[in-house]
Amino acid sequence: MSEEQASRFDSLEQEAYLNLWRSYDRLRALEDELFGRYEITAQQYNALRLLREVLPEGMPTLTLARKLISRAPDITRLLNKLVDRNLIERERKSSNRRVVEVRISSAGLKLLKELDPLVADTNRRQLGHLSPAELKGLIGGLKKARRPHERQEEQGEE
Repeated sequence: MSEEQASRFDSLEQEAYLNLWRSYDRLRALEDELFGRYEITAQQYNALRLLREVLPEGMPTLTLARKLISRAPDITRLLNKLVDRNLIERERKSSNRRVVEVRISSAGLKLLKELDPLVADTNRRQLGHLSPAELKGLIGGLKKARRPHERQEEQGEE
């Protein structure tokens, strides 16, 4: 450990973690600005994106909660906000009344279609300065870093 590291960080792991946190904060600010204009959160956008992927089917609420990039402690509240804006539809299955299935609505699809090029532009602003090889290395390193902290079924997902 260098002298500078010794004075600023308790360990190399701490330095890596704090750099990851700082990077996330800076990159998130760009997407917060975009989604704020549409009065949705990144978490709500991600839910809509996941529901679009399974069209024409819907998805059980708990399955959606497991697939979200960041944990949603109150998935019901997140979905209520999307229902209130008519971006998703919710249905209780008659075969099992405990299962609530959600499906993206036509308004949700319209919003995603509008957001798609803007999100792509934001992603380029966030990380477009990195080469494809650097991006692949970053992706691999991040997956490796979180692997011991995820359940087996999460490891193949984003």
